[in-house]
Amino acid sequence: MAARAGIRYRWWMPVVALALAACTSNMSPQSESPSASGVPPTSTIPSGPAPSGQSATSVKFVRAPHQLPAPVEREVAVTDGKQILIAGGLDSTGASTNGVFSFSPATGHIARIGTMPQVFHDAAGELLGGKLIVFGGGSSTSVDTVQAFDPSTRKASVIGHLPMALSDLTAAMIGRTVYLVGGYNGTTAQPAVWSTTNGTTFKKVATLPAGVRYAAVAAAGNELIVAGGMLQNGSETDRISSVDPSTGSVKTIGTLPVATAHAMAFTDNGTVYVAGGRDTVGNALTTVTAIDPSTGQTTKAPALPIGLSDAAITQASDGTATLLGGAAISTTPTVLQTKPITLQSLTPADKHPLQLSTPFVQHLPASAAVRPFAGRLLVADRGNNRLLVLDPTGHVVWQYPSPSLPAPTLPFYFPDDAFWVHGGNAILVNEEENDVLTEIAYPSGKTLWTYGHPRVGGSAPGYVHQPDDLYPYPGGGLVVADAKNCRILFFNAAGSPSGQIGKTGDCTPGLPNTVGYPNGGTPLPNGNLLISEINGAHVSEMSAKRKVLWSTPVPGLHVPSDPQPMADGSFLVVDYSHPGAVIRFTPDGKALWTYRPTSGSGELDHPSLGAPLPNGLIAVNDDYNHRVVLIDPTTNTIVFQYGHTGVAGTGPGYLNTPDGLDLLLPGGITPLHVDFASNKVHQGRP
Repeated sequence: MAARAGIRYRWWMPVVALALAACTSNMSPQSESPSASGVPPTSTIPSGPAPSGQSATSVKFVRAPHQLPAPVEREVAVTDGKQILIAGGLDSTGASTNGVFSFSPATGHIARIGTMPQVFHDAAGELLGGKLIVFGGGSSTSVDTVQAFDPSTRKASVIGHLPMALSDLTAAMIGRTVYLVGGYNGTTAQPAVWSTTNGTTFKKVATLPAGVRYAAVAAAGNELIVAGGMLQNGSETDRISSVDPSTGSVKTIGTLPVATAHAMAFTDNGTVYVAGGRDTVGNALTTVTAIDPSTGQTTKAPALPIGLSDAAITQASDGTATLLGGAAISTTPTVLQTKPITLQSLTPADKHPLQLSTPFVQHLPASAAVRPFAGRLLVADRGNNRLLVLDPTGHVVWQYPSPSLPAPTLPFYFPDDAFWVHGGNAILVNEEENDVLTEIAYPSGKTLWTYGHPRVGGSAPGYVHQPDDLYPYPGGGLVVADAKNCRILFFNAAGSPSGQIGKTGDCTPGLPNTVGYPNGGTPLPNGNLLISEINGAHVSEMSAKRKVLWSTPVPGLHVPSDPQPMADGSFLVVDYSHPGAVIRFTPDGKALWTYRPTSGSGELDHPSLGAPLPNGLIAVNDDYNHRVVLIDPTTNTIVFQYGHTGVAGTGPGYLNTPDGLDLLLPGGITPLHVDFASNKVHQGRP
């Protein structure tokens, strides 16, 4: 086993303790595919009739009154009715631990009451005979040890051994019998289900269709429900199985909406709930899925307040489930607890999937809801003088310039923004400090059109000076914020200047006559423009007839950059400062939501663009932190990152002052801005 290998953190996400020892893994093919249903997984769960066990009520996780004093994940936890016992796990440095703690979520009181004989994580734990029993786990390798801790005497010992070394296994109890499901023996994922009543003798009672690690398991009556998990080939599965330990019968009864591993499961009022976990690209999920164990039918339950995996879970006699610690984008001290709710009290967000539309595209495919994103993410890696295209797994699938592509017709320097156009068949780029506008064919890399003179700023025909945000304009042509000329410049369909807003060289705020050093001019589908001015720190909307519809400062906004429309009629803008911010606001200047951490991994350093994705996340260029991040505004947490925080570089997983991004959905859909009417590209004009 490996201290971190099970979660399979990707190299584009910040990780602590990367130097921990890892085990070798047999990567031979597995008989089961990642999606047992054969349907590509998405992040949405269709609405439908509730399982029979939740016909009137459901549960919702909320933050407990008190959190843990320190982060921990992959620990074990049990409750004896008086206290929660927490043991082992990984600390914030990625080290395995052996401490045993008593914790009360109600009061926050926590005390170290002992130690286990061996450090461990990725074990299974249950309460047997009043003792905390820990099955397997390990540190650098999987072990077969069974450890016990007696809270009455505060003494611990090794009491036995599993039939084989096992880590990454999951436990559930039926009556007084503990069942151990799956796991990893140091070489292969295991399909066996073992039973024990004492922690010293074990009986194999069933065999799953395939070996699985990190499955979510809960008891439902006299059966076990096994959901998701990681297969031998390293992929996640969406299979839901019902296991009858008395007969050894194993039946596939359904599929999870998303192939998931590292999730947590429990049963409430006859319904099994699977909470959180990690999807196929390693992102922590907020999803909670309700499963009817009699039919396998799944429905959407209220989401977790934070994406979470690898937490310990306990359940009190009143049914309250508690999630302790776990991993979000890093190890967390989070404590969540369930509260019962009636289905009638569910919010619209709890009942229904995301509304798949943006101000630019009204009807989007279901894939638009996939997190972190579907399709291709374009990044203008300004400090490295290159464009990158990422797939959802964080791998670079295209880079420009490249020895394998035609050389740029003009020196390619300082790409500040880049946008997909012509249905993804080309890319528009404004090279800010190069004073050049460019259109590049994708994926051929052929230069289609340029305007400007490299590193020679000017205002005469054929020149621009620090151009910012080159967009298609509705009805044909282009628009760009020609920043140092203090004008918004329009181009016709042939790529020639056709008009402007502002008086060239006059940077006094005074729309529509003068423009106060514009760094953003976002066109809306009706031809209106959202304009951000550095001088005066205002954001404005101007009609296609050059009338100012509204103009406002925004609380907390010092250097506005690149305003964007939201589907609900509000607007999004970033504060190009340190610490930076992302602010959602109304036309009258009221701030509706602000993301501005002032310390820690979430702090932004001169963000230049915040783009609302159709899946509900906010994509942000965090320029001086050298990363692109996706922020969940419901939890104010970063759920995806490409780049190493504060470290510039050129290798895989690194960026240098990224200043632009754009999303292309499958099918050539550009959901974040206006596109040209035709998908056909033309040499010599945009």
